[in-house]
This record gives sequence, structure tokens and C-alpha cells, in this order.
Amino acid sequence: MRNLKSVPDYGTSLFRIVVGFLMACHGASSLFSWPMKAMGGHTVSPTVWPGGVAALLQFVFGVLVMVGVGTRVSGIVLSGTMAYAYFSVHQEKALLPIANGGEPAALFSWAFLMIAIVGAGPLSVDAVVAKLRGASSAAVVSEPEGAPAAVAA
Repeated sequence: MRNLKSVPDYGTSLFRIVVGFLMACHGASSLFSWPMKAMGGHTVSPTVWPGGVAALLQFVFGVLVMVGVGTRVSGIVLSGTMAYAYFSVHQEKALLPIANGGEPAALFSWAFLMIAIVGAGPLSVDAVVAKLRGASSAAVVSEPEGAPAAVAA
């Protein structure tokens, strides 16, 4: 960090890492009873609709968000998954999230939408790949075809 202007970028990365980790743990708990037992007390098969598929999406895309690979697409997938969970499981119990137990689903949905909008931040695989692509593009653009190669002194 060169100055305080870079702090929000690193905060974006930290937010993405923590939210992705929490979602991956939620999915892993449902699929493998790890790092703790599933909330229902038993694991679910990833082929069971909708709970198993949701758990698989939570685990896989949570890990992708955490490391910053395909962050925007992963954020959209998880935001939609959590919105679906809210409206299909919680909304029928009561109108407000505080009354229907849907606060985590609503918060995760909005958090992943924000991650999809803002992006991965500098501490991500996406950022490293973008830098590498930018460096290789700059090298190609700076040396026109047929120009002699620069000699290091």
C-alpha cells in the first residue's frame, strides 16, 4: 500500500475473501458436515433439489469468490442463489427478514451482488491475470512488427 487511497481497494478484497469464506463454509457444512455439522444435523447429496444443489453452488462458488476467480460471475450466481433461498424458504413464513429467519440469506444476497458490481479487488487471481494480460499486451504494442529488438546494456 503506497498511500491511503489504496485502502478501499484492499478493503474490497478483504470483504470478498471473508464473505466467500463464510459461504464456502456454509456449503461445506451442508455437503460434508465440515467444519461443523450441518444445520439440519445431516449432510445432503449435491444431486438433491434444491438443498443439495444450493449447497454445491455455495461451496464451489464460495471458494471461487474467496480466491477471486471469475468473481463477478460467481457473485451473480451466489446472489441469485441466496435470493432464491430467501423467497422460496423464508418469505412464506413472514414478510420481514427479522420475522422469517431470512436475514442471513438476504444479507448474503446483497453482499454477493455488491461483490459482482465492485469486482475482486487487488488481492485476487482475477487481478493477477489482468496484470499479466496487461503486461503481455503492452510488450506486444510497444514493439511494432519488423522493429529491431532493444538490446540491454
